[in-house]
Amino acid sequence: MPSEPQPFSFQLAPDQLWQAINPWTWNLDQPTFGLINVTLGETRHPEVERAVLSEVGSYGRQLGRIGDALEVLIDHFDETGLTRKERDALAILKGDLAEIRKVKAREMMPG
Repeated sequence: MPSEPQPFSFQLAPDQLWQAINPWTWNLDQPTFGLINVTLGETRHPEVERAVLSEVGSYGRQLGRIGDALEVLIDHFDETGLTRKERDALAILKGDLAEIRKVKAREMMPG
């Protein structure tokens, strides 16, 4: 009598390293859905965080507005009493803000 064919099996790691990976997470407490979700921290009031992101703007938009406002303040600020290190910090920030404007202009240009 012929023997039953054995199913193909291949093991890449010992059984102790096994981990279930379920990319389809149906957790309704989280505002995200996707194959890869990154959580950078927790907040004590996630409902407020979600409302701010939804009604005010993304973190990038909020940071952009803060950067714009800081640039206005820097442009009107008298740097006379600042140390070289402090003046350099302001110059670096202004340079970063200028680079961000370039990236935005490039990425938002019609292709």
